[in-house]
Amino acid sequence: MTWRLPPRLVRRLVLAPAMVLLAVVLIPTTAMLVIVVGGLLAWILPGRLRLVRIIWMASFYVIWDAACLVALFGLWVGSGFGIWIRRPAFERAHYRLARRMLQLFFWQVRWTLRLEIDVVDADLGNVLTGTPIVVASRHAGPGDSFILVHALLNWFDRRPRIVLKDTLQWDPAIDVLLNRLPTQFVTPRKARRHGAPGQSDAVGGLARDLDEHSALLIFPEGGNVTPRRRLARIETLRSQGRDDLAAQAEQMVNVMAPHSGGMLAALEQAPQAGVVFVGHTGLDDLVTVHDIWRALPVDKRIVMKGWSVPPTAIPRDREAQEQWLFDSWQRTDEWIAAHEAEAIAVRARA
Repeated sequence: MTWRLPPRLVRRLVLAPAMVLLAVVLIPTTAMLVIVVGGLLAWILPGRLRLVRIIWMASFYVIWDAACLVALFGLWVGSGFGIWIRRPAFERAHYRLARRMLQLFFWQVRWTLRLEIDVVDADLGNVLTGTPIVVASRHAGPGDSFILVHALLNWFDRRPRIVLKDTLQWDPAIDVLLNRLPTQFVTPRKARRHGAPGQSDAVGGLARDLDEHSALLIFPEGGNVTPRRRLARIETLRSQGRDDLAAQAEQMVNVMAPHSGGMLAALEQAPQAGVVFVGHTGLDDLVTVHDIWRALPVDKRIVMKGWSVPPTAIPRDREAQEQWLFDSWQRTDEWIAAHEAEAIAVRARA
């Protein structure tokens, strides 16, 4: 069950101030001192200390979110109380804020959850320098969108645009920040207002004016891979008469057959853009809250691999593009399988 998102006015006048107030109350209390000490112990001492880590990260996130909201309020005031908020200078300022906030967030995640992120071949846009890119990533585990946005901003100097589920606007900082940047929040089909854009239209709209500093980030699978979703996607392909793609999807056991609509809409609107396909592994077994709790501290090494395709190598026929997308997704599936087999072999030798 998903709670219905409240109107924007309620989110701005109730949820955002409530987050800041909670942080103000939290910081000076004695409980905060205990949390800080517990957090330090979680870094220094061996052992899981699950509850301490959860309390510390939750408290840190509240303060982090509130600090971002205060900075966003300052930018709003500085923009003439929102009059010039859409100007390029303020867009760049918002991207700088996002960059700094994500640096702080992942510094904390690295220490508290012992999370390490490696990029194989560093191919998330460096090869396509000076070219707008569409980044098509698998969707697996919690927070992979955070990780990719962090990588694009801080490692590859790109300004990401992203299509996200509208429920992420429950987070006040994400809500305010991303509604000021080129972002499209998509409502599920059943809850969508008449005339509201679907995912394909949303992706196409964001891709229309991509420049050499931009990166459009999409997740063609549409959600984390589960056995039920994977089978449902295969059956959908069969019902559409795409038995060839359904058979190919059955061979992919680590990823889910991609929805092609958003990707093809992006390529149609931005024919000058290159494509970077991203696979990653390390968060696959963290799906439910129970999985995350059991794994704390996460102590994970996330490995990301990118494959760049220049604009001249991208098929322009729609049917050929769809087959090309599935072939690229199958390559990701094969890379994940090979990487996991290698990791098992390394553990066996240790």
